[in-house]
Amino acid sequence: MTDTGKGIPADVQQRLFDPFFTTKPSGTGLGLSIAARIVEKHAGALEFTTQPDRGTTFRIVLPIQRPA
Repeated sequence: MTDTGKGIPADVQQRLFDPFFTTKPSGTGLGLSIAARIVEKHAGALEFTTQPDRGTTFRIVLPIQRPA
């Protein structure tokens, strides 16, 4: 998923996947932390790239299971 927003500041990037961390007044701060843990349970990773004034892209990377 990609947006065209203002990007994620460096200080926020460090805490992005921390449970209960949010920059929104009414957020719970659980969405990205739960998503990251679900992906990790499947041996994958939740990754992001961000650029100031250009936006942010999130990727879910999962391993390929080859048939036996």
